[in-house]
Amino acid sequence: MSGVRMTEGSVQVEICKAPLFYRQSEPASGDAKMSVLLLHGIRFSSENWLNIGTLETLAEAGCRAVAIDLPELGRSKSAKAPAAVGEPAPAGFLKEICEQLSLIPTVVISPSLSGMYSLPFLMEHQAVIRAYIPIAPICTDKFTTEQFQSVKVPTLIVYGDQDAQLGEQSLRNLSNLANHRVVVMKGAGHPCYLDDPDTWHKALTDFLKTL
Repeated sequence: MSGVRMTEGSVQVEICKAPLFYRQSEPASGDAKMSVLLLHGIRFSSENWLNIGTLETLAEAGCRAVAIDLPELGRSKSAKAPAAVGEPAPAGFLKEICEQLSLIPTVVISPSLSGMYSLPFLMEHQAVIRAYIPIAPICTDKFTTEQFQSVKVPTLIVYGDQDAQLGEQSLRNLSNLANHRVVVMKGAGHPCYLDDPDTWHKALTDFLKTL
């Protein structure tokens, strides 16, 4: 990990009333090629991306990666969520985070619960999103086929083939995105990146090389 610098911090988003915790990784020397924002599911936090090596992998690939703890979860428990679970959050929420942390344009990695944050952001602010990597996100049913078709952001749809519910539902809706490719992780469940980090990291880094 000698070529990687890891830091922790917090960012204040007005709507949350309390700071959001984040972990950051970046190459120890030289400029980062791109910025990546990592979100997480309801039972998880930024710590998962640290533990399975995604933060390190991204920094080694020349990226600056920021993994935040979403409001009311992880180490951001005292922050107020801007929407109820399962309801789309204001699109400006992630935009404000990206602006404050100088992540624009950003690649957004969005599993499960975090779809309530990433999808409104994608629909309204695609100009500041370099790429989108949804992993069986919720809330895909809250948007129309036409809305998905209007998004031109390069997208890597990832899901585990054992995730029969959210994986398949989200794929059906996300497949309407104009510029997408799909990676199905064999034998993996809903948090497929946890089940098979090696396959996840290869799919991730291969996709980032195409941007």
